[in-house]
Amino acid sequence: MRRLFVITLILVMVLALGLPWLAQHLMEPRVQDEGTIVRLFRHETGRVELIPLEDYVTGVVAAEMPALFPEEALKAQALAARTYIVKRMMAGGVVNNHHEGADVCDDPTHAQGYLTTEAMKERWGKIKYYQYYYKIRMAVDSTAGEIITYQGQPIDPVFHAACGGHTENAEDVWKFAVPYLRSVACPYENNPESVRQVAFVRDQVAKALNVDFESVSASTNQKELIQVVESTATGRPKTLLVNDRRLSASEIRQKLGLRSTNFTWQLKDDQIIFETVGYGHGVGMCQYGACGLAQHGNDYKKIINHFYTGVQINNISDYS
Repeated sequence: MRRLFVITLILVMVLALGLPWLAQHLMEPRVQDEGTIVRLFRHETGRVELIPLEDYVTGVVAAEMPALFPEEALKAQALAARTYIVKRMMAGGVVNNHHEGADVCDDPTHAQGYLTTEAMKERWGKIKYYQYYYKIRMAVDSTAGEIITYQGQPIDPVFHAACGGHTENAEDVWKFAVPYLRSVACPYENNPESVRQVAFVRDQVAKALNVDFESVSASTNQKELIQVVESTATGRPKTLLVNDRRLSASEIRQKLGLRSTNFTWQLKDDQIIFETVGYGHGVGMCQYGACGLAQHGNDYKKIINHFYTGVQINNISDYS
């Protein structure tokens, strides 16, 4: 009896969620390049798989943004995902790619995350899978073929989870200024876990940052042990002096595994306690900020133009 109930519930959800998606395809056809195929290297199988562009974008959005986010935020993420892969494919699929015969891989530390439909079911469960899959698919299909451009060329659509109130200028994180990656206010970020604390013993920090704390008195305060010598436009630490060694905030974040470069610290006994605000590098689109903008009535085009300065939204058919 329980099994019959579950099957019935799944069928009802498929009909309820799948019919709007089908109606959208029948009544509002979108311009898209059905022939665009992404060559994706899957680390799990060690093989290159051929995936239609919009199917690939669906898998990326499912991997990179919480499915419970508003549809307009999911649409903005779809544009970022599509722009990323189109830019790589226009460059011949060789940009930062170490997998022969592939345009991209599914490792988010190298490229974009990607979920197969089976992985989506494992992540969400079989019942929520239908709810979330069709929600994401509708967001992808309603923006099919659209990419973000600057002066006629696809941008590098970097994004991060949470910025802490302001995004960063590209040059404050990666040294080089990019005209569309400028710092902007992010008034509606609603990440419930934006502020985090993590404690390290001083020896851990010394080893990770390759500095010598043995010659430093235990009574030395945090201002003397770690000093900010340069800040970003938003007030984040950019360059720091750690016991006479000059390090970027990005290096410290990476070596200590901190959630962001928006951090402060304090000494307590033999510990150094870091407090971070936000999650990620802080450049480009803030995902929780996009969620907040969508909740306040902004569509995906306004979201894109808020986080990427001076860009346009074009169709990939314009480049074929």
